[in-house]
Amino acid sequence: MKALKLRPFVPSGEDYPLAVQFYEDLGFEKIFTSDELTIFRMDETEFHLQNYQNAELQMNYMLELCVQDLDAWWSHLQHSGVILKYGVKAKPPEIQPYGRRAIHLLDPAGVLWHITEV
Repeated sequence: MKALKLRPFVPSGEDYPLAVQFYEDLGFEKIFTSDELTIFRMDETEFHLQNYQNAELQMNYMLELCVQDLDAWWSHLQHSGVILKYGVKAKPPEIQPYGRRAIHLLDPAGVLWHITEV
């Protein structure tokens, strides 16, 4: 038995078009889109953005995005303008209790992204 990929379904929150634009501005490539679902890719990483709102789920949904250069990602977040444009929160890289350095980024729906360095 071999697992090849995990592609989570991420809730968009109440404004699906805004969420789609946020992820495009963040640098993800849109490889499929409809009124209900957008599939995003960056390198070998993919996820499904689902046109779905559930505040309780969104505020408790977390993902970990493992990257090669965390400082480059932090620089990208600051210079891309997504933090100001979308009014989202982001915490700079810092060592977490589990030992990894991480950036915490809340998307417009409240989904928490842990961006960590491998």
